[in-house]
Amino acid sequence: MSVAPSELSEELSSGQIRSVAAIVYPDEAYPGALFQALVDRWRAAGLAVAGVVQHQVFEKTDQPCNVLLEDLTSGHRTVLFENRGSGAAGCRLDQAALADATARVEGSLARAPDVLVLNKFGKAECQGGGLRDLVAGAIGRGIPVVIGVPRQGLDVWRGFAGGLATELPPDPDAVERWLQHLR
Repeated sequence: MSVAPSELSEELSSGQIRSVAAIVYPDEAYPGALFQALVDRWRAAGLAVAGVVQHQVFEKTDQPCNVLLEDLTSGHRTVLFENRGSGAAGCRLDQAALADATARVEGSLARAPDVLVLNKFGKAECQGGGLRDLVAGAIGRGIPVVIGVPRQGLDVWRGFAGGLATELPPDPDAVERWLQHLR
């Protein structure tokens, strides 16, 4: 269940603000525009933003395997899915590409960014891999984390995050209030 604005206000006023914000969104409806708007807003405000956001390789396509990650520190883009040919069914996550993107972000955490933005807690993370270590590393360094969580992964996310995360709707104002109160 996501935190309603009134519940967020209670959390903020009680001093119980958590350092991780999970933006909960409907399955298959990744809020890419929201993540980009937050990154743009925070950069314009002079914040150092690290992490990754995802982009579709082809804007108008029904191909599910067309996602890449953009490293927010370097701008490097990593294609995440293996091309298995036109006869293949389904996608295959390129684990080496994901590991490379994760290593790039890990390196940027040494510079103590103001916020870490991670595209999503997806299938790889639900299975124990992917970006999980980045979340833990940022928490250990006191860096606020914003991560997308599709509804289908919410139970696994809650088991992973425990009581360290606040669930927010895909609303830029709610995320902004959360970050302002952390800073």
